[in-house]
Amino acid sequence: MKRILVTGAGGPAGINFVMSLKIAPEKMFIVGTEANVHFIHLASTNRCYLVPEATEDRYIDELNEVILKEEVEFVHAQPDAEVAIISENREKLKANVFLPSKKAVRVCQDKLESAKLWRKNDVPVARFIELRDEGDVDKAFEVFGSPIWIRARQGAGGRGSTPAYNKETALSWISYWKSRNVTWEFIAQEHLPGRNIGFHSLWKDGELVTSMARERLRYIYPHLAPSGITGTPSIQRTIHDNFVNEIGTKAVLAIDSDFNGIACVDLKENNGGVPCVTEINAGRMFTTSFFFSYASRVLRKDYYANIPYLYVKLAFNESIPDIPKYNILPENIYWIRHIDAPARLVKDGKVIGEMYH
Repeated sequence: MKRILVTGAGGPAGINFVMSLKIAPEKMFIVGTEANVHFIHLASTNRCYLVPEATEDRYIDELNEVILKEEVEFVHAQPDAEVAIISENREKLKANVFLPSKKAVRVCQDKLESAKLWRKNDVPVARFIELRDEGDVDKAFEVFGSPIWIRARQGAGGRGSTPAYNKETALSWISYWKSRNVTWEFIAQEHLPGRNIGFHSLWKDGELVTSMARERLRYIYPHLAPSGITGTPSIQRTIHDNFVNEIGTKAVLAIDSDFNGIACVDLKENNGGVPCVTEINAGRMFTTSFFFSYASRVLRKDYYANIPYLYVKLAFNESIPDIPKYNILPENIYWIRHIDAPARLVKDGKVIGEMYH
């Protein structure tokens, strides 16, 4: 029986990852870690341990204590902060990982550096300006028009993002965050008004194993964020779009021609309907990975779209079936969810299968 460890096991993304493995065709012993003393109770792993924040010096040492105690063979890091620290310290870890290169993780977690790389490689990307002073804000409005999109250079869940319709709003927004003693750097990008898309892909030595695209239609509590983006969708649907598939693939290979593991590509359409890459979540799953896993079991009657399970098999150097590289699921399948409400898989206006938290 495989023994794996999932970090951030009490968060939504970690829970979705573990649920995916629980409906896989083989049983695994899953150990969780969690830095939040309360969220540890939400983990659905066989065992779960409280560990320090990833930024603390003793994080890797305490992670290794859990690995040795539970005889863990493989570690999946879920939150971005833990992906970053584990990636940089992978040689010190007492278990295997299946991550992109250290450089690839670093670049993907820096929205400015990744955007520069995509522009250099002719990957559609929103035009951008680094905001170092007030003059850069003026330049952003001059080049992009109004509104512009302000976002933190690093961080997940739409960190520090908002549309700004004038200079005063842009400067006030940045000043507000600086007043909270954050060390974030900000960039401005052209506003992308079109569809909000995720391209979930799995890679092995630079070869795409499989992928699926989805459109985010509505976020959980969008009114609580100026941007309307709160990190995780409440309504989303599968889509088949060859242009999205092509751009998502090209974006990953621009980061690393030998890319390994998970690449979750975020795209948003510009005024011309072109999907522009906004970021890649490298080494970790999208929050709602269980959507595809459950749809695979219910609709395909297999595990071919259970990307967490395929990822684990590749991490253990096991072979997987010859499966489609793109559009692994039918289009127009909806995954509808909300806080304290069971998630529902919907096709043609009808709920399919069971309801899941």
